[in-house]
Amino acid sequence: MGHPVTTNPLIIMFINMTVVFVVLVSLSFLIKLIHAIDPTKQPEIKSEDSENEEDAAKETAAIISKLQAENTAPPPVVEEGISPEVIAAISAAIACCGISGQVRAVRVVNNNNSAWRQNSPNKILSKKA
Repeated sequence: MGHPVTTNPLIIMFINMTVVFVVLVSLSFLIKLIHAIDPTKQPEIKSEDSENEEDAAKETAAIISKLQAENTAPPPVVEEGISPEVIAAISAAIACCGISGQVRAVRVVNNNNSAWRQNSPNKILSKKA
């Protein structure tokens, strides 16, 4: 049997597609069977427990609304320096980099003599004139 059974590509494609779909359907039934007999499935919650959970959720919502009502004072106005929003954004950017800790001080660097400022287009144009 050194010769292939068929050389027609359409027949080979139909055979391969049939095998693939049979395997997929059997995996689907296997997954449904596993979900049906799953020993780790949590038992259903009884109606009494759900009523207690609803009461607890209502109490939690009441406490949260009370705390939010107490904390409705506007944020303090910063006349000079960096605003709290900018500091919060800087802290978030540092946390996104994976660095843990607390931002204790933020200061503006005097960059009048920086290389970027010295080579700015305004300086270049003013030197040519």
